Amino acid sequence: MIHAILKDRPTKLLLGFTAFFCCNALIADAIGTKLFSLEKLFGVAPANWTLFGQGGLGFTLTCGVLLWPLEFVITDIINEFYGPRVVRRISYTAVALISYAFLMYFMAIHVPPADSWIASSSKQGVSNLQNSFSAIFGSSSLIIVGSLVAFLVSQVVDVWVFHKIKKRTGHKHLWLRATGSTLVSQLVDSYIVLFIAFSQYFTWQQILAIGMMNYIYKCTVAILLTPLIYGIEGRIEHYVGHETAQKMKRAAMGEMEEESPGVIPTAG
Repeated sequence: MIHAILKDRPTKLLLGFTAFFCCNALIADAIGTKLFSLEKLFGVAPANWTLFGQGGLGFTLTCGVLLWPLEFVITDIINEFYGPRVVRRISYTAVALISYAFLMYFMAIHVPPADSWIASSSKQGVSNLQNSFSAIFGSSSLIIVGSLVAFLVSQVVDVWVFHKIKKRTGHKHLWLRATGSTLVSQLVDSYIVLFIAFSQYFTWQQILAIGMMNYIYKCTVAILLTPLIYGIEGRIEHYVGHETAQKMKRAAMGEMEEESPGVIPTAG
């Protein structure tokens, strides 16, 4: 029975997508403590924009945004072939795993360090590894909560918008539902984490301005990644076969319309 399940190509695809989705989300949160300048990355002058009365704005982003666009690409692909219930289950799994990871970070920070380890990187300019370890992995509770809430809410919004558009367009215009759902969900994502984590430190104008700069970046990346979605869709159809792929898409649409309980229908 287990062997038969693992030989089923749609099932193997789903296992792969789930593993990548959860791993990518965890890595994005882990590296999200570092900020970088997008302008410096491309060797151009700072944007120096003015939004909502806030001047001198540039694209200073967390390293997590390098990976988050891939989450929404995978979300749209899973939406297209497996339906919203599967996306929700995978999203809940990712949130549980990220929460577990933060708990492990917290425990690791508070484990007494070995004396020999604390100064072991002094030649590299790090005089106290314990302080560095705590600074990198010890995100504030508000940032953790804001990140998790933003991720979960934006996923729900993405699923809802995707299938609203799909019910209107059918199997046509994948670019419209994929990009459209991402643009809406990323607007939600950009502001939830800022409101939860930084409302006590920033003014409303600052939050609106910083959030809009982040959103402009995410919109640009979402549009640029649209061809990738078509490429992945084509590879899936080649892998499972055209007929099976169409069955998967019909099952995904029917799931949204019927919302029947029980096991989520998949093709194959």
